[in-house]
Amino acid sequence: MKHLIVKILINAAALMFASNMIDGIYVDGFGAVVIAAIILGIVNAIIRPLLMLFTLPLNIMTFGLLTFVINGLMLKMVSTVVGGFEIVGLWPAIIGSIILTVVSTVLSWLVE
Repeated sequence: MKHLIVKILINAAALMFASNMIDGIYVDGFGAVVIAAIILGIVNAIIRPLLMLFTLPLNIMTFGLLTFVINGLMLKMVSTVVGGFEIVGLWPAIIGSIILTVVSTVLSWLVE
């Protein structure tokens, strides 16, 4: 349970960092970011694997670059559900997902 809470807080911090770095990602407060991190975890656990499976041939043709778009779409999907967390456009979502991945990976290495 402790590991799950730490992972959610790491993802929330990474989302907050991404919102400070990118124009087009707006956050009202840390509570909205924590809720977005929880929902993003659920979306990445349920919807993302199915989407990756269905787009596998196209992902292979693009040498895996479609994965960035899929990650951006997952982040954009979360922004439509969570109040206080908004992403305007697909490019900020794609760049935000890249920053989210890098920052959460580095923070996870530092915590563990």
